[in-house]
Amino acid sequence: MIEFLSPVSKKVLAHREILPLGTLGKVIDIHAKIGELPNLKDVKFAILGIKENRADINYIGGNICFDTYRKALYSLYPGNWDTKIIDLGDIEKGETAEDTRFAAKEVIAALLKKNIIPLILGGSQDLAYAQYRGYDGLGEMVNAVNIDNRFDLGNAEKPISNKSYIGKMVVDQPYNLFNYSVLGYQSFFNAPQEIALMDKLFFDAYRLGEISADITIVEPIMRDADMVTLDVSAIKSAELSYKNNESPNGFDGREICAIARYAGISNKVKSFSVFELSDSIENKSGIMLVAQIVWYFIEGFNFRVVDDDFDNEKGFTTYKVPVEDDILEFKKSNKTERWWIVLPFISNVNNKLKRRTLLPCTYGEYLGACNQEIPERWIKARRKNEV
Repeated sequence: MIEFLSPVSKKVLAHREILPLGTLGKVIDIHAKIGELPNLKDVKFAILGIKENRADINYIGGNICFDTYRKALYSLYPGNWDTKIIDLGDIEKGETAEDTRFAAKEVIAALLKKNIIPLILGGSQDLAYAQYRGYDGLGEMVNAVNIDNRFDLGNAEKPISNKSYIGKMVVDQPYNLFNYSVLGYQSFFNAPQEIALMDKLFFDAYRLGEISADITIVEPIMRDADMVTLDVSAIKSAELSYKNNESPNGFDGREICAIARYAGISNKVKSFSVFELSDSIENKSGIMLVAQIVWYFIEGFNFRVVDDDFDNEKGFTTYKVPVEDDILEFKKSNKTERWWIVLPFISNVNNKLKRRTLLPCTYGEYLGACNQEIPERWIKARRKNEV
């Protein structure tokens, strides 16, 4: 892993020296010298920059620097956390974008095997493919959640780009993608055929207005996620002063931080990334927002509660609801009052699918079932299994 990493810049190290005691910059262990990584024992989070943007469809040259984002994050005070954080520095551009993605995959895979959550600051979002491939060695199916105004499906037969990488995740071996969810898509940025393809593949898509109206619907989606990616263009441009994002619509600062916190609270999420970062974010408040997004993910992690030991029947209350020709079985945690719905049609024989036999849901979906409304995500999971 160390051969792919370059140390945090001297500018950031110098800035760290003048920070007040107790800030994150003072407590984070940093990769400061070539060949000398921080001790990985008991580490929960590893900050990782990936300086790759050549697969951006609008790439016209130039490099990426994460110094300003690090300075902003370092200046924040931690919450009541008992977690060890390190900064591994950056993965520099390889000879090709594919080389960089390979290096990123190797580093992410090494961290995941050590149960360390990568906090990724990245350039073009094709790097999400490397993040996904980092899970290959874990031997499980992967649920990917993308906070984005576009689906980024693209044509799997064409070269990968920041707007066309999900197709590669679907068709490339090993086939580990179980589900893909998009939070905050905006219809006018997505071709009708891509919207239809999302439905045909039984993937989940939630419009910006739907989530803004009730942000709590994000929680069960995140609860079943393994990896979470954020394209900063999902945030309204006024929040970031991001000159390359022309859209006035998107999540505001409070909404995106709440979503990041939901991602952190999820017991399943093993990696979190913020992509499409560049020098185009010129306003200090935009840079600080990115830092706070990362902060809220870590904050959420520190509020995780283990409530999914389904072998312990005493920990749950079971409700059976007759709906049409089916009997839907719901389970509510007696500890957290979070809800799941049983997927009886998914086999326990396949180890990759073993933990997918229950689908996180909301109390509202249980009430809907009581009114003869079958949850849409349950229907999609069933259809996907029948294909």
